[in-house]
Amino acid sequence: MDSQNEPTPSHDSGGTAAPERPVQWSKVIALVGGQGVSLGGGYVLLIAMNWTAIRLGGSSAVTALMLAATVPRAVMLVFGGAVADLLGPRFVLLRTTSARIAVLAAGAAVVATAQSLWPLMVIAVLDGMLFGLSSPSTGSIIPNLARRTHLARANSLYAMVLRVAPIVGSPVGAWLIAVGRLWQALLVTALTSAVWLACLVYVTRGLPRPARGRRDGGLVRHSADGLRLLAAHGRLRWMFVASLCLDMAFGWPIDVALPLLVSDRGWGVGAVGVIIASFSGGALCASAVGAVLAHRIPVMVRLVVSGAGIGAGIGVMALMPSVTGLAVVAAGVGVMSGFNGPAIVTVYQQAAPASRMGAAMSTLALASIGTGPVSIALFSSLSAGLGLRTTWLLCAVLALVAPAAVLLALRHPESVEAEAEAEAEAEVEDAGAERTTTGIAVEAARPDTVGAPTREAARPEPAPQPASTPA
Repeated sequence: MDSQNEPTPSHDSGGTAAPERPVQWSKVIALVGGQGVSLGGGYVLLIAMNWTAIRLGGSSAVTALMLAATVPRAVMLVFGGAVADLLGPRFVLLRTTSARIAVLAAGAAVVATAQSLWPLMVIAVLDGMLFGLSSPSTGSIIPNLARRTHLARANSLYAMVLRVAPIVGSPVGAWLIAVGRLWQALLVTALTSAVWLACLVYVTRGLPRPARGRRDGGLVRHSADGLRLLAAHGRLRWMFVASLCLDMAFGWPIDVALPLLVSDRGWGVGAVGVIIASFSGGALCASAVGAVLAHRIPVMVRLVVSGAGIGAGIGVMALMPSVTGLAVVAAGVGVMSGFNGPAIVTVYQQAAPASRMGAAMSTLALASIGTGPVSIALFSSLSAGLGLRTTWLLCAVLALVAPAAVLLALRHPESVEAEAEAEAEAEVEDAGAERTTTGIAVEAARPDTVGAPTREAARPEPAPQPASTPA
């Protein structure tokens, strides 16, 4: 996999290889910057559409709108990985982004004259489908732009932009809907998608195309490749478990329990903003450090130590008696998350085969998107009987499963190709040992020829072969 992830060295006229760049920073920055602009536009659209839905139909309209966006997104993620592997990320991203620009522009024209919920529902469904279809392709690009040992740096920079996007996009969306109308927010989002498209044209130029043999079997069969990888390869399986546990442990405390805790203690709604801002600030700082130094920080620190810190921090947050103390702990948990999240993605990318990178990334994305509603539903039900603090501590225990799963993952070979080679070597060794045992058994079972001479005994015996020599 190393050779697949690293650029092919170029040769000058003298035949000497030019030094390889560990990271193609120009393309990484274009990818991260374009995606950041696009995601910022996505949050502009999210705030503007939700606020418009509240005006048109109240909370039930917002719920319907969110379901219209998230369900198609999750469904298309299942197929998005297979499409990326079959057709290539360039093919998928250029077309899905162009289609998104067209959908947003047409939506702006419709909502400028229609004041009803149905155009918002159609836009949400189409936008969710396109996002789910393109997301695995975006995740499969970075391994082509950074060498294996520097992949964590590129992922850290990418994670930093993902955290900045809602901070910038959400206020802009609120301002646009306050002083303008929804069609203006749609046009702004279309413009940000156009910037993303221009960046993609540059970033994806020269990416290797999938082999034609990968198209055998059809889309439906290849859509299960991510699950097959989890079933067959221990490193991917346990890293998936680690990501799943952390996302499950985070969902309910941040979205549901934190506002309830602040309300119960009478701290005021501003405390929620302070605590979340502290968490985001810590994560941003850690991601910035990772973009520069991640390749120098041991993987045990970035994965196991940070994972244990997240679990412990979530537990301590439930016990803090003041807003200041809770904000400080939240900042520490954010720092650990800023190291841990990109590290999980990096190890997952390093372990997955390049030919099925899209399927692997779609499965990892489902672990994140699919766990939010499950976490909220599960722990909300438990909190009704166990209480807020006890359930919060239970989330901390679940988070501590993640570093244990990482330790199990790191015991397996670091890539699918390496694991296959190790299994082949083990089979060869087992076969050699079996042949040796068989040869010894044959020698021991050979009849004694010292007795009376017979026709068989009168024949001259060939010289015996060594026991380890195959017949």
